Amino acid sequence: MAEEDVVPKTFRALVESADRKFARVRDLPSYGRAQGQHYFQKVFKAYMRLWKYQQEHRAELVKAGLNRWEIGEIAGRIGQLYFGQYMRTSEARFLVEAYIFYEAILKRRYFEGCGVKDLRVRFKELRFYARFLLVSLILNRAEMVKVVVEKLRALIDDCKANFRETNFKEWKLVEQEILRFINIDTTFTIPSSRPFRYCAMLNCHPNSVPYVARFHAKKVLKFRDAILMSYHRNEVKFAELTLDVYRMLQCLEWEPSGSFYQKHPAEPKENGVAVDYSGASGLIDMNLAADMTDPALPPNPRKAILYRPSLTHLIAVMATICEELPPESIMLVYLSASGTPGQINTSHVETSGGSRRTRKSMLTSHSSLEQNCSATESHINGVKGPSDYYNDYLWLGPKGNGGSSNLYPGDIIPFTRRPLFLIIDSDSSHAFKAGLTWCRKGRESCSSAFTIETNF
Repeated sequence: MAEEDVVPKTFRALVESADRKFARVRDLPSYGRAQGQHYFQKVFKAYMRLWKYQQEHRAELVKAGLNRWEIGEIAGRIGQLYFGQYMRTSEARFLVEAYIFYEAILKRRYFEGCGVKDLRVRFKELRFYARFLLVSLILNRAEMVKVVVEKLRALIDDCKANFRETNFKEWKLVEQEILRFINIDTTFTIPSSRPFRYCAMLNCHPNSVPYVARFHAKKVLKFRDAILMSYHRNEVKFAELTLDVYRMLQCLEWEPSGSFYQKHPAEPKENGVAVDYSGASGLIDMNLAADMTDPALPPNPRKAILYRPSLTHLIAVMATICEELPPESIMLVYLSASGTPGQINTSHVETSGGSRRTRKSMLTSHSSLEQNCSATESHINGVKGPSDYYNDYLWLGPKGNGGSSNLYPGDIIPFTRRPLFLIIDSDSSHAFKAGLTWCRKGRESCSSAFTIETNF
């Protein structure tokens, strides 16, 4: 092997190895405390090695034909990994690192300047802008969102003009989604108002609030996990982040106040002169070992974000998180979905998609609940519990699929054996509040379930 071929072949081998490891973790679920953590460490290590190698041998690689968009793709993968870790852990340092890499790709114009004939690279650039928009939205970088939206719009128009045989309708929908999201979010947000996130400079620590202190005197519960779910037709969203979940996501986090929040990639200089990024230069600092935690703030709770899940998937996620919930911890569940008020008789359940076996299971479950609670029902201030757990529900499915996608108040009861804070954002929220309040009074094991009903 010629000496000049060693560096390019080693680089390609590192790229292939990192890509294989990346494929293992890309589609792993974002919930659960032990989901693929071992693989994440391996893929981060692989990309650290790849990134360092291309930095050390940049001149040889460019001479061998390395394109700038290939460097941008590697940096984009690293940004994806950081954002994926943020979604799994809710640690702000990962979100900030993802932003740093995406911002560096934009400033160094890694994807710009490549041939307009390369449709594959154009799609890579489109995906980069979409991912950068999501990170910028969550970080509330409004000015950067505007810049990236304009870049995305210009690129879509350019692609439509140069690749007339290709349909870019989906990307036009992405552009419309983000514009609609921004317009509605800014319409109902007061510019001078406080941020959605808790801010150490504006908000007092929760332990200093009198009623929280009184509650902690009896039992200290730590907020560890949250499930944020939305299922509406024609809802305002970008990618799989709906407007209601976006705001809840921020309301459950602390505004970063440490020095790492202001961290920006250092502009490398040679002999006191800034390096020109229009060429094959441009370095991004990748220091995974750096301690970027903010000791002044409590850790953010882990959040599982579910966009239009099936009923079985929602129940599975709730069961997994409930099972892994540490002792003396509480889980928050936010469910935003349409409901259908009114009575549902057994014939309607059977004809709307539920089988006889499903109907029998529902009635058996109902009968079992009544038997378990009959001993205490007469002692609850003389108020009898609801006669039917299946009158009202949340609708988690497409039109016409019947009872197989209906979430009933009775479906939540098994999870009230652990500390649970439940928020129902629906026109059927009253049914969940009534049913779970009655359960909480009637059964000691359900005494830690708190329910808030909302109907905006």
